[in-house]
Amino acid sequence: MLPTAPALPKMRSWLFAPGDSEKKMGKAIAGAADIALLDLEDSVALENKPAARALVAETIKASDNRARLWVRINPVSTADCIADLVAVMPAQPGGVFLPKAEGAADVTRLHHYLTALEAANGIVQGRTLIAALVTETAAAMFKTGDYAGDYPGRERLVAMSWGAEDLSSALGAREQRGPDGEYAHTYEMARSLCLIGAAAAGVAPIETVQPEFRDLDALGARARRVRAQGFAGMLAIHPAQVDPINAAFTASAEELAHARAVVQAFADHPGAGVVALDGAMLDRPHLVLAQRLLADAER
Repeated sequence: MLPTAPALPKMRSWLFAPGDSEKKMGKAIAGAADIALLDLEDSVALENKPAARALVAETIKASDNRARLWVRINPVSTADCIADLVAVMPAQPGGVFLPKAEGAADVTRLHHYLTALEAANGIVQGRTLIAALVTETAAAMFKTGDYAGDYPGRERLVAMSWGAEDLSSALGAREQRGPDGEYAHTYEMARSLCLIGAAAAGVAPIETVQPEFRDLDALGARARRVRAQGFAGMLAIHPAQVDPINAAFTASAEELAHARAVVQAFADHPGAGVVALDGAMLDRPHLVLAQRLLADAER
């Protein structure tokens, strides 16, 4: 058990920025993304990783809001993971984004690394949060339920996301989507397993990226659709995607008013399992959804 419960950030929009580009990181940090993801994994070539680590650390140190600056490290199975953490942890990022996670054991392993580096750098134990990409390998697909268990580091895990690109590579698949632009069954299953696994673990499910960054109308429609399905936020690869994502994952005035009306209806009928509102019969799951929406809006 961690001695301190870290404060949770907003998690609507997560904007990637290559760790070897000072300009792109600067734009991501200056923008409206809830979390700027400074990337040391896929967007940085192997020969550039040492310089990128130093640049990311300097960038975080120069920020006056480090809690929203996270680092996507390399997988825990690689030596690059340790090198990433040793370089950036003294700068105190808000969290680390763990790619190619294959179950709770990977979170525990990362937790031990973070615990040691927090102690070595005078950082409050448990301050550094974790988000995990949980469907990027074939083995990972069988582990999405593991994150709900009781294991060391469980308290650090605050979000789970999924990805199609690395999974398709692992499967040897030449395409991810059909002629209509929708994901093929395997990738829809990955999305569903992420959503269900995150719900079981009580953490935020985060939708994957949309590579077609110029089509903001399609992005907004997709973001609204997955929010309705239960997702709490979405990954972004371009600054222009942030505003549509933030808008899609922000409750409207109408939604908030309806949620308050649902809560009030049940308050007016204590002990009732079903109440009537605006010509519809609502039961307790409707109350739970309304309370969750209001709590998220307040946070």
